[in-house]
Amino acid sequence: MRFYLVGAGVINRTHAEAIYKLEDQSSIEIKVADPNPAALASFAEQFPQAVTFTDAKEMLSEEPQAEDIVIIGTPPFTHFPLSKMALESGRHTLCEKPLVMNREEAEGLLEIAKANNRMLGCCSVRFLQVPKTEQVKSILNSGELGDVYKISFVFRGQRGRPGVEWQPQSRWFLDKSKAAGGIVMDWGPYDFTILNDLLQPESIEVAAAWVAKPETEADPTDVVYDIEGAVGAMLKFQQADGKSVWVQYERASCTHGEPYFTVEIEGTRGAVKWSPYFETDQVLVKSDKNGEVITKEDTIAYPGPIGYMDHPVHFFAQKVKGQQSPAIVNEQAIFNFLCLQSIYDSANGQKPVVLKK
Repeated sequence: MRFYLVGAGVINRTHAEAIYKLEDQSSIEIKVADPNPAALASFAEQFPQAVTFTDAKEMLSEEPQAEDIVIIGTPPFTHFPLSKMALESGRHTLCEKPLVMNREEAEGLLEIAKANNRMLGCCSVRFLQVPKTEQVKSILNSGELGDVYKISFVFRGQRGRPGVEWQPQSRWFLDKSKAAGGIVMDWGPYDFTILNDLLQPESIEVAAAWVAKPETEADPTDVVYDIEGAVGAMLKFQQADGKSVWVQYERASCTHGEPYFTVEIEGTRGAVKWSPYFETDQVLVKSDKNGEVITKEDTIAYPGPIGYMDHPVHFFAQKVKGQQSPAIVNEQAIFNFLCLQSIYDSANGQKPVVLKK
């Protein structure tokens, strides 16, 4: 397989490492394009097998092959034009999250992908097929919890803003015109990939939503800083069998309130609590026995050697090869992105928003 990396920064170096964990290394080629000479030289030093270009259009000008993959690892405001160029070059395209900047770009990319008979994927799949969450999915689908009526999905951090406390040199994170948004666009792609994988909704109603920008004395004043640091929403996930599940959703990279996380699925006969991310490997299942609450606890670690950060490349490569894969592509990738856009739409309009598949 031939991989064309647009951008020679940190994230595409991570993708390159994942590529070199794929099977059949003898058939793998990596090409990378970046107009920054220093970034390109540093990439080439780390991956001397890669062929380097200063121009992505030049890199993609050669005749495409059926299994070529382009990986877009640049800031969000460049995702649409670069993904468009990659798809129109006749290549499957895997883009970093958030997929694009807005609804119009999302729908436009889907049309371009379909017109060129190529797959468009998003890197929001990093936490899919993690054993602890697969165990939760099995519990959910078994009916053990009874009728599921509510999910709490809450992650509140007091400080952890990209561009401030994390990766402070990358101030573009704080500029909505470059980053598409704040915490919604940073962690929301992962959150809704997981929720949609668990619940498989036919539609989602954002019944109410809010966004806020908590202020601190460390806030930069010499750059544009207009993204949110906190978000909350109540959502109704409508499933194919006619059942609906309410989801209480909250994310904060900055809050003056109490920091905590809770991810719990509640049903009429039991509940399961876990974290799909790094906080814990425990899966707690609570149910009833003779009127008393009983708790079953499992610790389900992720064994590797293929890690979270390797998933986007590995899943997408499987999909391109026609193998079974959890990769999120085309319509599902767009639906997942539009979940994020719908939260903004509801918060800005102060009214419910319904998103149908």
